[in-house]
Amino acid sequence: MQLFDHFSGVTGGLHFLTRYAHVLFGVTWVGLLYFFNFVQVPAFAEMEAQARSEALRKITSRALWWFRWAAALTMASGIVMWGLAGSDYKPSTSSGLSILFGSILGLTMGGNVWMVIWPNQRINIASAEAVAAGGQADPAAAGAAKAAGRASRVNAFFSIPMLFFMLFTSHFSGYFSEPGGAGAIVWVLFLGIWGFAELSALGKIGGYDSAFCKLVFDDHRKTIYAGLIFTAIMYFIGWELIIG
Repeated sequence: MQLFDHFSGVTGGLHFLTRYAHVLFGVTWVGLLYFFNFVQVPAFAEMEAQARSEALRKITSRALWWFRWAAALTMASGIVMWGLAGSDYKPSTSSGLSILFGSILGLTMGGNVWMVIWPNQRINIASAEAVAAGGQADPAAAGAAKAAGRASRVNAFFSIPMLFFMLFTSHFSGYFSEPGGAGAIVWVLFLGIWGFAELSALGKIGGYDSAFCKLVFDDHRKTIYAGLIFTAIMYFIGWELIIG
């Protein structure tokens, strides 16, 4: 069978199946990320407290199961792909630099899911369940909602350049020369934006309501615009102008 010829090779069946799994789980993960940010959050803002609580318990809690495990499986399949073909993506090449940036963004997003979003959403859901059962709301729920919301928004922000890099690597980066010494400048540009956005979303720079957080993360439409700007900066300045 063709599928098992050179099964563990770079172009073999295992790499193909892993890539397929990576896309399948990634579509599930990012699709739910966009549902939460672009549909659920604006809808919750218009709902009465009781309706919002019921939706949180019966819809969000279920969606979060698929969300976090899709994130985990996307990262796991990506790591397997790196193990199979990572040697082909050298940081000294345009495609290697691109896939590294995409991987950093993806792993950051996965870390936010498991270390920030899910732990804080568990607090929110437990508080809603307690109130529904006639108990008292957890006073920590409001802070947990803010922390989860900021991490979710920065993930939506990162997803736009992340998806760009994943496609750019295979379909367009080959038209550019090797970065050479200019690669260091592109790294500084990328890490500066990535680090500032992530630390801001975690409340480490100016708190959760810093000027940057309010500008970029309060409105989902502005999050989309900001993600597109980040992508444009990396492509037009990083690749077109600096790498050339």
